[in-house]
Amino acid sequence: MKIGRIFHNGAVHFVQPDEPGFVRLPGGLVLAEDRVQWLPPVQAGTIFALGLNYADHAKELAFKAPEQPLVFLKGPNTLVGHNSLTPRPAEAAYMHYECELAVIIGRTARHVPRDQAYEYVAGYTVANDYAIRDYLENYYRPNLRVKNRDACTPLGPWFVPASDVPDPMNLTLTTSINGRETQRGNTRDMVFDIPWLVSWLSDIMTLSPGDIILTGTPEGLANVVAGDVVVTEIESVGRLVNTLATPATLYPDEASL
Repeated sequence: MKIGRIFHNGAVHFVQPDEPGFVRLPGGLVLAEDRVQWLPPVQAGTIFALGLNYADHAKELAFKAPEQPLVFLKGPNTLVGHNSLTPRPAEAAYMHYECELAVIIGRTARHVPRDQAYEYVAGYTVANDYAIRDYLENYYRPNLRVKNRDACTPLGPWFVPASDVPDPMNLTLTTSINGRETQRGNTRDMVFDIPWLVSWLSDIMTLSPGDIILTGTPEGLANVVAGDVVVTEIESVGRLVNTLATPATLYPDEASL
């Protein structure tokens, strides 16, 4: 059962898919999905992000696949919902999308054996973890300007329970820009799979319900500019739409600052 969150008429509501292009509130009200404000489908706790977790992507960037996970943390300010706008800095020469399977932790997890890891996963959603390549000083330690900018990580539209995704390690991921497919991969090509990551992270720190693991992106990155509509889609999980905008469009009151 897919569940989304929207803001409508001054309140937050949980919704489910209805007819294509529409969502249904618990009371039965049906709304067009492009007429509501989408929120990330879960209240996020700690956000873990993986770098170079697909061997083909590492090769694309002229790196070897890492021997240990390359993990960094992201702030909640980075998250926005489906059909949202993401600012694209005018001075940046290269900004790219990253279609990623997001793993949502459902139980407090500490020192979890790998063969029990899925018992701690509540479900999944789609993430688009934009990066601004200009500011990247080191792939192993991306700085704040690369990965922690406001609204740089669309998430959603749906939270999909783990029971509805029987094999999360065999899902097709795709990205398109303005209707043209630019990225295609499969979660089976992760360097470190979901059970490994849950086990490894829980040995370092306690994982809590609502924590999110962004599991990395396959090869096929391309520059995006203001006005581009970027669609990241994961088989059985969802189709996430995001549009790039100039900062002045999003923050007109700051234009004169």
